[in-house]
Amino acid sequence: MTTETTRLDGDAERLRRWRLVLGGDQADGTGVALSGRDAAMDGTLTALYGRNDKAGKSPAGRERSAGLGGSAPSVARWLGDIRTYFPSSVVQVMQRDAIDRLGLAALLLEPEMLEAVEADVHLVGTLLSLNKAMPETTKETARAVVRKVVEDLEKRLATRTRATLTGALDRSARVSRPRHHDIDWNRTIAANLKHYLPEYRTIVPERLIGYGRAAQLVKKEVILCIDQSGSMAASVVYASVFGAVLASMRSISTRMVVFDTSVVDLTDQLDDPVDVLFGTQLGGGTDINRALAYCQSKITRPAETVVVLISDLYEGGIRDEMLKRVAAMKASGVQFVTLLALSDEGAPAYDREHAAALAALGAPAFACTPDLFPEVMAAAIEKRPLPIPDTA
Repeated sequence: MTTETTRLDGDAERLRRWRLVLGGDQADGTGVALSGRDAAMDGTLTALYGRNDKAGKSPAGRERSAGLGGSAPSVARWLGDIRTYFPSSVVQVMQRDAIDRLGLAALLLEPEMLEAVEADVHLVGTLLSLNKAMPETTKETARAVVRKVVEDLEKRLATRTRATLTGALDRSARVSRPRHHDIDWNRTIAANLKHYLPEYRTIVPERLIGYGRAAQLVKKEVILCIDQSGSMAASVVYASVFGAVLASMRSISTRMVVFDTSVVDLTDQLDDPVDVLFGTQLGGGTDINRALAYCQSKITRPAETVVVLISDLYEGGIRDEMLKRVAAMKASGVQFVTLLALSDEGAPAYDREHAAALAALGAPAFACTPDLFPEVMAAAIEKRPLPIPDTA
């Protein structure tokens, strides 16, 4: 194959890709005709992102419409097609766009649709928002979809979370006069290197460093206070999984509270995060002050308590009272953590004035990914600076 032939093949492939991206209207400028698998792939994209003159404008300002209509069979075929032509990560994005652009949420109330979709955190959020409208015939399928996502998240997150927090609990429980089997030999040796006796080739430690018995002596209290407004859907899903993981650790007493304008304590359901999720009600207003008042009333050991507020901070309650509660909890010794989101998407729109006010109280607000959350909790347990991302 000559260099010229290779160049021409490369140009043709680039034009083919641009044709798929631009959609084949008169202005795309590629002059490329598609056939076979490419034409079928283009059809699935056109059904979701295609244009006509009667359509409304997309957020980018381009006029768009779709070709799926309201037919459940055609949607089911389309869902199958996109799973054939695109990788899972792209399928999930296209499903989200279909729900947002085409108003397909109602079709998710049908079991056949749920069986066809690619399950992910965002789909779970959509199902939870539809929970109250969901017919009984669909609820069993919906729970199965949610459970699959939850189990996948637990496999990804649970082991590292337990290991990270167990280490933090042990370190926070170090004592200066440990029993022999509680001595932390690595840290004891490091702290006593200056007492090395070369003639005996040994160290005579003047200070022993040990671990307390975390299960008996260091029981931390963790309160997850979660905003269940619609924009926080992914955060609610991840927080429910982490709540279940924390609740499984005997050295941590975990309470989970969700709120909108009312407050619901879901602690007794933490053994099953699916039950927790179906106990939430996404949407509605927000009263952070009321939620924090409830959490404050449950604190019995302030110096051993971590309160994690997960919210976009749009307060519908009494702002000054909310800030006073945070200040009072911190003054009593509570470690207070404010997360604008607990998801992979970064910070949503949030109330910057409230975020700045919390930062002034020593509770900086930042978005946290699920992978970072164990480190954030470990830092809070050990009462050291939080690992705030640079992009916060």
